[in-house]
Amino acid sequence: MTATTARPAAAPSAVVDRLALDDPGPATPQLRELRLQARAFAANARAAGRFEPMCDSWHAGWDPDFSRLLAKQGWVGMTLPTEYGGAGRTAVERYVVVEELLAAGAPLAAHWAADRQMGPSIQRLGTAAQRARWLPPIARGECSFAIGMSEPDSGSDLASVRTRAQRTDDGWRLNGAKVWVTGGYHADALLVLARTAPHDPAQRHAGLSQLLVPANTPGVTVRPIRSLLGPQHLAEVIFTDVVLPADALLGVEGQGWAQVTAELAVERAGPERFLSTFPLVELAVSAACRSGDRSALALAGDVLAQLWTLRRMSFRVAARLDRGRSAEVPAALVKELGTRFEVESVDVARRLLGVEPDASSADPAARLLGQALRSLPAFTLRGGTNEILRGLIARGLRTA
Repeated sequence: MTATTARPAAAPSAVVDRLALDDPGPATPQLRELRLQARAFAANARAAGRFEPMCDSWHAGWDPDFSRLLAKQGWVGMTLPTEYGGAGRTAVERYVVVEELLAAGAPLAAHWAADRQMGPSIQRLGTAAQRARWLPPIARGECSFAIGMSEPDSGSDLASVRTRAQRTDDGWRLNGAKVWVTGGYHADALLVLARTAPHDPAQRHAGLSQLLVPANTPGVTVRPIRSLLGPQHLAEVIFTDVVLPADALLGVEGQGWAQVTAELAVERAGPERFLSTFPLVELAVSAACRSGDRSALALAGDVLAQLWTLRRMSFRVAARLDRGRSAEVPAALVKELGTRFEVESVDVARRLLGVEPDASSADPAARLLGQALRSLPAFTLRGGTNEILRGLIARGLRTA
């Protein structure tokens, strides 16, 4: 089709506004009120010049001050117990707030890993001392985490982990390397998947454990990896005779693989897996609605239909987690479909907006399109490649 060059209006179209307002699952007055509070907060922060909407804001929008501002609203560490500074909210309530912030393109990267998975994991698996040490600063938005899983020359095969943690008289000695560590250059601490027992070819996922490693520990070296997102977005982290106390171990020794897969269910199914491009999609759909062009409206309708379906699927996973049920396979399905949608939505937006991408442009459409294209190669890689996820989904369906 011929791209329309009409610029979108400042306000979203009625179609997009209705999509944002309606909840993808059973809505209560409390959830609706929470959603409107989060939306108003984001709008006011944007109007005050606190941020400019961006694509991939949960991955590339590193802003510690904004994270602390959200924490003062009780929107970081929402599901953590109040005794540790959390809000004691449900996963569904967190979902509603996060969805609105992602839709607004607010910068969330500085607290993202700590809020999404590290806080809940430490609450579930950690000792009393670990909870007291880590959870309060997470809830205040003052502690950022990075996750160290992938290793050089290992790709997506976590069973081939070579980073080694050996027991000492009073703790652990850590040696190895992690690569493609998102936020590793800035993080205050890392969760490291390491081998704590000899590799057994017959049980490839056995003998792995998770360790909590403060980034300023002697022997930890962080090397930024230059990418399209800048030199400080990804990092390689080297561990050279890093001495850790005994309570650096998170959870049960040798159960790292089971712990990782449980965390991945949380990581893969959230609204970030299909809302990374929403600020761009919103502009594109608004442009299509204003143009009245039938071909443009058909493209916009297809995007909205996919988005609505993914929201319902993702919301159901959040509700499932609230009930304490396993969500590994449904989460993988949401991630695989959601990241493919993100890739396709960028192409649709390019056709509907008819602008040249430029991540530094003053034109919101050109800037958001440039940002989305810059992040696009990572959509189907991070959190597990789509090829790996399809295998996981197939195995899950076979044993269901």
